[in-house]
Amino acid sequence: MTERTIPQHPPAIRVVGLTKRFPTPGGGEVTAVDAIDFTVPRGSVTGLLGGNGAGKTTTISMLLGLLLPTAGTVEILGVDMARHRHAVLPRMNFSSPYVELPHRLTVRENLTVYAHLYGLTCVKKRVRELSEHLDLTRFLDRPSGGLSAGQKTRVALAKALLNDPELLLLDEPTASLDPDTADWIRTYLERYRARTGATILLASHNMLEVERLCDGVLMMRQGRIVDRGAPSALLARYGRQTLEEVFLDIARASDGATLLAGEAADAAE
Repeated sequence: MTERTIPQHPPAIRVVGLTKRFPTPGGGEVTAVDAIDFTVPRGSVTGLLGGNGAGKTTTISMLLGLLLPTAGTVEILGVDMARHRHAVLPRMNFSSPYVELPHRLTVRENLTVYAHLYGLTCVKKRVRELSEHLDLTRFLDRPSGGLSAGQKTRVALAKALLNDPELLLLDEPTASLDPDTADWIRTYLERYRARTGATILLASHNMLEVERLCDGVLMMRQGRIVDRGAPSALLARYGRQTLEEVFLDIARASDGATLLAGEAADAAE
């Protein structure tokens, strides 16, 4: 009897040696992301954490194909982004409250335009569904520029969910939301992953959110990944009670201490 081989899917994200350097006015260069390696398993929620300037946004921009790496490779859902990114872009999406939608268009118009860009059919039905799910119906016909910060955050998430993405990249998905609405959004994301099997990469400064949602965490500092692991493993490694305390330990540690911790974590894997 021949043993059946179960096909193995590549990870949702595979990054090898990813580097981004930007030119400076004086003719030199500044390194924003410094030769990082990581994978994100399919169906997981992974937190990408770090202080301001750690390299999170630059990393996400390269994952999306918005920035070209100086060096290294990015594979999304098994596709090389440098060669075939247009083959995988319809299967992924992105949300950030810091990326504004066109102000003069209404919420409905914005969602409709993006739905057509993603090649959706039954656009009106999809916009209506998401509006009901994310409580947008009462301001669907209001110009996006006139929304509150919290309302803009929900509209950005609705835009990111239009195409039912297999990979969802989220930058501060509950920023500017009150605690009740933020909790509702987190529950929605948990249900979305359970329903679709989607993979989520989450950049957040809310450590309680990360502890609740994430299976694994990547800690960035000065463009490098200095530690990684499940939230529970990081708590045990640093002897802390909360992920916020771990975050502060890493942010305030010397470069040598954080790099040694990251190398130890890599060896354990």
